[in-house]
Amino acid sequence: MTDYTEETLAEILRTLPAPPQAWVRAAQEIPLARRGLDEIVERARADRAFRDALIADLESALEAEGYEPDPLLVEALRERFPS
Repeated sequence: MTDYTEETLAEILRTLPAPPQAWVRAAQEIPLARRGLDEIVERARADRAFRDALIADLESALEAEGYEPDPLLVEALRERFPS
């Protein structure tokens, strides 16, 4: 395996095309979405009524509590709280 210096790696990376703008936006949104997901999961662990509502009707429970039922968020929550 070749050992590359930081400078060499920087040169190589500069030759790559810019990423699509959608990828950049998605990467910027990931930390915010992750915090929202973590908040909902923690709340569901602590609040049985909220957890039961999520399991019964995920999208409605999220909307009722003021969360935006983003498709990626809903999918991640479905994996954690199967109905």
